[in-house]
Amino acid sequence: MNKTYVAKEQDINRKWYIVDAQDKILGRLATKVAFILRGKHKPIFTPHIDVGDGVIVINAAKIKVTGKKLKEKLYHRYSGYPGGLKEVPLEIMLKKRPATVIRLAVKRMLPSGPLGRRILKKLKVYADDKHPHKSQNPVELKV
Repeated sequence: MNKTYVAKEQDINRKWYIVDAQDKILGRLATKVAFILRGKHKPIFTPHIDVGDGVIVINAAKIKVTGKKLKEKLYHRYSGYPGGLKEVPLEIMLKKRPATVIRLAVKRMLPSGPLGRRILKKLKVYADDKHPHKSQNPVELKV
């Protein structure tokens, strides 16, 4: 009878990857990043444990989307007060806060709850090509 393997914290080797988002399609980039963050690319993947690696996304302002999403896709925020619902189109969101667009796309592909919040802390997104993570020695990831 085979035993089921459950990863332990001391068995996990974490790496950092860097992804250049320039001219990449938003959803396809987000799925690849979520896959790496979750650790599904490793043979020791365990669904209830964080075994994933860190990901640095650069050039978030130069991301592409298909179809009419720039005008029609809306991001919703609610202040909690009556009449406090704000709707911002993707086009304006990319101009004002491009890092938030990628962060939200990846966040919504991760599990909700404590595990998802812990995994999301390993995602770093920057609007241009400068980042302060040289000491992690990130490996370039092709998407």
